[in-house]
Amino acid sequence: MSEVNVLVTGGAGFIGAHVAEKCLELGHRVIALDDLSGGFEDNVPAGCHFVKGSINDVDLINNLFNEYKFKYVYHLAAYAAEGLSHFIRRFNYTNNVIGSLNLINASVNTGTVERFVFTSSIAVYGAGQVPMDEEMRPQPEDPYGIAKFAVEMDLKAAHEMFGLNFTIFRPHNVYGEKQNLGDRYRNVIGIFMNQVMKGDSMTIFGDGEQTRAFSHIDDVAPLIAKCVEMESTCNEIYNIGADKPYSVNSLAKIIAETFEVEANINYLDARNEVVHAYSNHDKVVQTFGEQDFVTLEKGISQMAGWAKAKGPRQSSTFKGIEILKNLPPSWKAVIED
Repeated sequence: MSEVNVLVTGGAGFIGAHVAEKCLELGHRVIALDDLSGGFEDNVPAGCHFVKGSINDVDLINNLFNEYKFKYVYHLAAYAAEGLSHFIRRFNYTNNVIGSLNLINASVNTGTVERFVFTSSIAVYGAGQVPMDEEMRPQPEDPYGIAKFAVEMDLKAAHEMFGLNFTIFRPHNVYGEKQNLGDRYRNVIGIFMNQVMKGDSMTIFGDGEQTRAFSHIDDVAPLIAKCVEMESTCNEIYNIGADKPYSVNSLAKIIAETFEVEANINYLDARNEVVHAYSNHDKVVQTFGEQDFVTLEKGISQMAGWAKAKGPRQSSTFKGIEILKNLPPSWKAVIED
C-alpha cells in the first residue's frame, strides 16, 4: 500500500498509540492527535507527527483535514469509563459523541476520506446478552455505551447520506503496555497492578464473580490498522478481543502471582454494571482468519514487566463529577479528601 496521510485520534493513548504504530508499519504517514487528558506524549511512536489538541476543537479539526487531506481516519479518542459515565453525563456526551461528530463532519466536507475506522465498545450491548454477537440489538445501559452506539448510528446515517465508508470495531477489556496505570476509574488490570506496586490492596466492586474476556493489545491493534486494506470490512461491524472469560477474582489472583505477592483484596459495595460481558468473534475470524490469542497469563506477564520498569503512578482523580447521587462511596471519599 502506498504511503498516505492517516489521522489517529487518541494517538497518545493506550490503544491509539499501538494502532498508530501498526499504521506506520503499513507505510502510512501518521498524524497522531491527542489532548493528553489520559495519554502520554512518550506513548506516541517515533515517526508519527504528534499534534496536541482536542477533537472538540472544531477549527483545529477542520484545519488538520484541510492540510493533510486524510485518506483514512482511525478514531480512538474517547473517555472510556462505563461506571463513571453515569456521573459525568455532559462530559461523556461532549467528548464521546460531539467530538466524534466533528470528525465525521470534517471527513464528509473534505471528501478525501475513504474509510472512517471507529472503535466502539461491547458496552453497546448492555446486560443479559452473552456471548454478544453483532446481530444482537444493542441495548446499552450506561451513558458511555449509549454514546458509542449513537456514533455507530451516525456513521451509518453518514454513509447513507454522503457515502462515507466506515468500519466499526467493538473491542472489550483491552490491556497491555502503555496503559495509564494511574487511572482509578477504568482498566482494571492497570488499576490492580498499580495498587500492588504501591503496596495497597486490590479493590473489587461486589463479590468479584463478574466476568470479562480480557484482551491483550497485540490481539486488537493489528486488525484495526489492517482493516482499510480489506474491501470486505467496508461498512461492517466486528467484535474484537479474547474469547475466554475470567472472573475478576481470578484476574486478581493471576496478577498477585505474577508480582509474587499475596492476593490482598478489599471488597467494596457492588456498583451498577453489567455482570457478565464477553463476545462471540465468529465474524472477525471469518474475515481476518484464525488468531493465536495472547493468553491472559502471558499478557499480564508482559505488561507487568513494563509496569515494573515504569513504576507505580499517582492515581488521578476526575475533577468534574456532575452528579454525586449514588456515586460509589470509594470514589466519593476521594473527592471529599
